[in-house]
Amino acid sequence: METYESKQKRILKSQATVYEELTDLRNVEKYLQNVPKEMMDKVKDVKFEADCISFNADMVGRVEMKIVDREAPKMVKFGFMGIPVNANLWVQFVGVSEMDTRMKVTIKADIPFMLKPMIGNKLEEGVERFADMLAMTL
Repeated sequence: METYESKQKRILKSQATVYEELTDLRNVEKYLQNVPKEMMDKVKDVKFEADCISFNADMVGRVEMKIVDREAPKMVKFGFMGIPVNANLWVQFVGVSEMDTRMKVTIKADIPFMLKPMIGNKLEEGVERFADMLAMTL
């Protein structure tokens, strides 16, 4: 498995608040207007449930991002269904002070050797963009 990590992001909310926002994915829907248009143009038919976000992605089809593990108030782990590789995503939180939380996003993916040159750079860029988007929306 290859590992891709974002830089640490700062969120000006308490660790408990950030964790609670992310553990019920229906809370994330209200922040969609903050997501850059060029990112939203690539996904269609987004559906939010308590433990799952699903959407249609260009060139992939229906993708589900489902919570598979959580450790309050430090971590939420997601599994993916509908993508051509086995992958997981972790969002980790560390409270620095009452209204200062640091967040890091990690993706681990089984990328076939032949596809790594094509996909690896996109995942490095994607994990950073996802972390930026998540930090903006939480």
